[in-house]
Amino acid sequence: MALAKAYVFDAYGTLFDVHSAVAHHRDAIGPKADAISDLWRTKQLEYTWTRTLMGAWLDFRALTAMALDFAAAKHGGLPAGLRENLLAAYETLDAFADVAPTLAALKAAGVKTAILSNGTRDMLANAVASAGIGQWLDACLSIDEIRAFKTTPAAYELVERHLGAAPSEVSFQSSNRWDIAGAVAFGFRGVWINRTGQPDEYMDLPPARVLPGLGGLLADHD
Repeated sequence: MALAKAYVFDAYGTLFDVHSAVAHHRDAIGPKADAISDLWRTKQLEYTWTRTLMGAWLDFRALTAMALDFAAAKHGGLPAGLRENLLAAYETLDAFADVAPTLAALKAAGVKTAILSNGTRDMLANAVASAGIGQWLDACLSIDEIRAFKTTPAAYELVERHLGAAPSEVSFQSSNRWDIAGAVAFGFRGVWINRTGQPDEYMDLPPARVLPGLGGLLADHD
């Protein structure tokens, strides 16, 4: 597959492990830790879609806190002080092991690299700094600029606006199949990073490639 002009990455679940916040506090949470983490992520995404459809904007940091509150209440609450610790941990999520070497190799190949995320500018800056990957990114694009979440086409338009790359010149990587569907509908080359072996969906909007991790992108320029 030919090298794209720009490689754009979703952040949460693709570059950063959304379950690492809970994982770092697993002992304090107890046996419901995984259930809380799963529901936290599910509600967080649900709120982005419903808020966009309603036109009732709240940023990703606010929705992340609301989603945690719901998940915790559903599972009996959290020990005192843990809510604040979990929200702080979400600002510095662990990067997956394949992130730094992949970004470094793509930059060495001379292509543009960027993040396009629902996260706020501050959240993304914190995550990128914590992971130490800023030197390999040309841009970190937040949908805060348009106040509407993916998969609205206006979110993907931010790539052309800031990177000067036409949709056909962009390889877009996400672990979220719905995000890949949105990107493909917009005209990007979608690469689904299926880290957890999920079944496919959105069959009418197929990805160009399905990979178990980011390392397979390096085959583009072997």
